[in-house]
Amino acid sequence: MLDTIAVTIAALVASILAAVAGFGGAVIMLPVLVWSVGIRDAIPILTIAQLIGNLSRVVLNKRELKWRVVWRFSLGAVPAAVIGGIIFATAPAAALVRLLGVFLILMVVYRHTRWGKNARLSLKGFVPLGAASGILSATLGTVGPFAAPFFLSYGLVKGAYIGTEAMTTVIMHITKLGIYGRYALVGVHTLQIGLAIGVVMILGTYLGKRLLDRVPERVFPYIIEGTMLIAGLLFIIRG
Repeated sequence: MLDTIAVTIAALVASILAAVAGFGGAVIMLPVLVWSVGIRDAIPILTIAQLIGNLSRVVLNKRELKWRVVWRFSLGAVPAAVIGGIIFATAPAAALVRLLGVFLILMVVYRHTRWGKNARLSLKGFVPLGAASGILSATLGTVGPFAAPFFLSYGLVKGAYIGTEAMTTVIMHITKLGIYGRYALVGVHTLQIGLAIGVVMILGTYLGKRLLDRVPERVFPYIIEGTMLIAGLLFIIRG
């Protein structure tokens, strides 16, 4: 019961934050899911839930999607997600947890460097960005804090940014689920949990969309970064 309540609350908060800030949902959800079911089940469950959550963001922002960005990102992301999915399926679980911890902390540091704050990207640059994002997403479950500055630097804002980033994530998640299924990492129980969380995330996405024009966006990244630092340290220490 405690696990169910914690996961439900985390899913609602995560989807609201992601709908407003464009990233951070996975960062909120991952620590709770790893604590609840372990990393080997956590990332496939999160992938299913985020697929649903991101689809809802695509629907709510469909008129502002930038398809040129989506297709170029996908050229790099799809093959890289396949490779990353295979690595995830075969790597030791403890090593993945510690690697995730290091990654989360490095992402906070990266966001405060000159490169993280002032990243610039042309349309062609979305192909290598997609490749990097695909392999990181498949192995570590989250890539939003890494990719977000590049989407923003291209000039995408609000609905265009939220919807376009969500569509690229949907494509990565579909690819990852194919690989996870091939390695028997997605069973009936995993699918049920992921779908249940996804339903909660639809509600959170709707609430976040309503907040998007009312709440200062600068507040949310600090909440997300604090969560990343705490979770990263715990993952490294506990393994």
